[in-house]
Amino acid sequence: MSEQSFLEQRLDASTWPIAVGDIVVLLAFIFLGTLSHWPLDAMLADPTIYLAAAGPFLLGWVICAPLIGAYSPGGGSAPNSSIPLAIRSWVPAAIVGFVVRYVALPQRGVEPVFIGIMLVGGAVVISAWRFLYFKLR
Repeated sequence: MSEQSFLEQRLDASTWPIAVGDIVVLLAFIFLGTLSHWPLDAMLADPTIYLAAAGPFLLGWVICAPLIGAYSPGGGSAPNSSIPLAIRSWVPAAIVGFVVRYVALPQRGVEPVFIGIMLVGGAVVISAWRFLYFKLR
């Protein structure tokens, strides 16, 4: 019997459509949030505005989601397991994002309202996406 590594237990290849959707909805959520602070013209002229907004949280997601199990066999089996795993992954991913943002981009700020919006909003969009995924598949 071969033993699986920790990450092999946490990553199931069949969850790739969920992973792509997670990334897309997180990027869209952050894009809409960035649009509320920067005009589209400015972001088109300087894409680093958006990259600086999304990068820390995407990094947090890429690190935390596999470790928590968002793409484990349970993460892709049903909404009642997939959605809680995504929320449990988003919270530490967002915390990583806040820390990276605070350290690397102190001028961007990490206000309490921003923290609340990112924690709640990110959990909602990921949950909604995963709910729709299981309804439509």
